[in-house]
Amino acid sequence: MRLAAKVARDLWAARRGQTAVRKKLVETPPLEPQQYVIGVYFADGDVNLYQLRQWYKPLAELAKTWPVVILSRNATAATRLLEESPVPVAYVRTVVDLEKLIHDQPIRVVFYVNQNTRNFQMMRYGRRWHVFINHGESDKMYMTTNQFKAYDYALIAGDAARARLDKVLWDFDFDKRAIPIGRPQADHYSGELPYTPDDREVVLYAPTWEGDRAAAAYGSIASHGVTLVRALLATGRHRVIYRPHPRSGVVDHAYGAANTEIVRMIEEANQADASAQHVHDTGAELGWQLAAADMAIVDISAMVYDRLAAGKPLMVTRPLNPDAEVDTGGYLAACEWLTAADAANVVERIDQVEHDDDSLARLAYWVERYFGDTTPGATTARFHAAVQHLMDEWERYAKIHEGDPEIDEHDSEAEELGTEL
Repeated sequence: MRLAAKVARDLWAARRGQTAVRKKLVETPPLEPQQYVIGVYFADGDVNLYQLRQWYKPLAELAKTWPVVILSRNATAATRLLEESPVPVAYVRTVVDLEKLIHDQPIRVVFYVNQNTRNFQMMRYGRRWHVFINHGESDKMYMTTNQFKAYDYALIAGDAARARLDKVLWDFDFDKRAIPIGRPQADHYSGELPYTPDDREVVLYAPTWEGDRAAAAYGSIASHGVTLVRALLATGRHRVIYRPHPRSGVVDHAYGAANTEIVRMIEEANQADASAQHVHDTGAELGWQLAAADMAIVDISAMVYDRLAAGKPLMVTRPLNPDAEVDTGGYLAACEWLTAADAANVVERIDQVEHDDDSLARLAYWVERYFGDTTPGATTARFHAAVQHLMDEWERYAKIHEGDPEIDEHDSEAEELGTEL
């Protein structure tokens, strides 16, 4: 009965999603034909839009040189994208829709921000570069998947990413296929603050979700979160920005309950002292939080490296689950850990980290190791140079194959129907 109810809810949600996106498409001008040379492929629903949102500003900047379009395969995601994306969006639900867009647009480069299995429905199209750009830099096991080999190129952050991949990718041409660009998002760490700055010390607590298996159980909300937030709220000299992962609590009820408790504590603290202006941040935009916080407390996730790219102090929560896989070959071998036992003493730990010369020196070393030159504008320049290289290579190969006969890349009608299903 529960399964039947879930199927019914999913069908109803899908129907509502189709209705919403159709209404939105009526309000949206059609794409200009033969206009877009870069496509950003996104097959997920709106729950994973955070993976794409972090690329909004770099893509908008890139689109000033190379026209960019987002290819959305999901109704709920497409609806949100049509509302908020700074670059044009195409809703390509079926393979037939996708093929029509490929026919109408001179796409040369396709970016991928995740490893969705439906990526392969796009990757079957040759005569263009398929490029994995990921949705963040981290030392999670996800970052060393052999799936990197499926793409023509990968844009990676820097030396640490290459060293990490070099351990697991056999016979992979790093010099050609892995292009270091740093973290372009760091050039856009800005935004309107939801509070009035004062003399309070701002602490960002940005935990990840609980994970769907023990090896990836990096989330700290249930183990550290309630205790450390309570301690910070009690000082009267700290401002907390709490930014939980959007999937927090989807697997573990206790994790969801801890998340609810933290939100409640923040609301009560603001009611007791309006000048505190603590923030429960669920916004789509990520950047101002990383730039504004004096200290960041994050779980093992891309947030470690998003903060590292800002070059400012941070602590990483040590997973409570002993089976959680921790790569200690990179920054996590030298980071400032916060254990669950130390969560109650978080104020003292913050003071120690912020005033320790050795800690600050290690931070500077690892910033360079992961992202190279973080001078404002430098990483954007490397991103644009990488795209220019891809375009130059496309032109070179197009000339080599300009005499080749046209080959129909499309599947038969039966195969299209099977792929769509």
